[in-house]
Amino acid sequence: MATHPYPIRDIARQAGVSEATVDRVLNDRTGVRASTVSKVRQAIVDLDRQRSQLRLSGRTFMVDVLMQTPDRFSSAVKSALEGQLPTLLPAVVRARFDLRETARPAEIVKSLRDIRYRGSSGVILKAPDLPEVVAEVDHLVKARIPVVTLVTDLPLSRRIGYVGIDNRAAGATAAYLVDRWLGDRPGSVLIAISRSVFRNEEEREIGFRSTLRAGSDRHLVEVTDTDGLDDSVRDRTIARLTEHPSIVGVYSIGGGNRAILDAFDALDRPCRVFVGHDVDRDNRELLAQQRISAVLHHDLAGDVRRACQLIMQFHGAITGAATASPSPVQVITPFNIPPSMQN
Repeated sequence: MATHPYPIRDIARQAGVSEATVDRVLNDRTGVRASTVSKVRQAIVDLDRQRSQLRLSGRTFMVDVLMQTPDRFSSAVKSALEGQLPTLLPAVVRARFDLRETARPAEIVKSLRDIRYRGSSGVILKAPDLPEVVAEVDHLVKARIPVVTLVTDLPLSRRIGYVGIDNRAAGATAAYLVDRWLGDRPGSVLIAISRSVFRNEEEREIGFRSTLRAGSDRHLVEVTDTDGLDDSVRDRTIARLTEHPSIVGVYSIGGGNRAILDAFDALDRPCRVFVGHDVDRDNRELLAQQRISAVLHHDLAGDVRRACQLIMQFHGAITGAATASPSPVQVITPFNIPPSMQN
């Protein structure tokens, strides 16, 4: 492995493994699983990205970020968090990342349990709202490891707070835009969901359906259980478009927007209005190309900063009660993309 400037202790803490394991990986010894080798290599990359934090002195918080979400979104969250870490002075905050595009519930539970066993200052979590996940969150908080849910909530857990938008209001906003843009044009609307077990997607769908139902009698067609991954999204969208030739608009809750548009193109079908979520790398390009009508966005940097502050408040590093309120929804069109989102 290439040389690096970090003590084995720092690499082991960043990777969440033992110092002996790091030593074996650095010296190319056998007997280490490939996944562990990858974890150690990624820890060194993350230490490079957080190098400025390592030089600081002060009370140190190691925050674990565990997310089940497509890479296009987890990359945006990771970049936003790493950009906020230097602003949290006088405390020193570092982050470890466990980012998965797909995962079985048992894998999420195991990752949370591993965090509890090795210790952590707190967890920023995006995970499905399932009883076994909620139970493990409760174990973490009982062990004095606070959990903040990001983007999608676990409201029946003991998590100390939720950061993100009001998802039901976001769905209602999407319905308002779709209904106004389609106007008197007849046709159905496709709702694309990655997984029904994510609370945020369920709330967005409820807000969308109830608001659209109050203003029109449009038929709604659902695509779900794709994990927001392009191949699954494309195949299932083609199937729905074939079954329902009346579809003329899309509300994409779970992502995979490029794949959805590819499906329309493959069948030579027009998409009259398309509303999605988050100005990630795909949606920036699609907005600039005017392939999608609008994106409902929220300040990820502000959300992850607030998540860190909630964890610090839990440990008494910031005075005041730990409170959080929903982030405002921004409607981004091809004509008002903020400069900070165009790179």
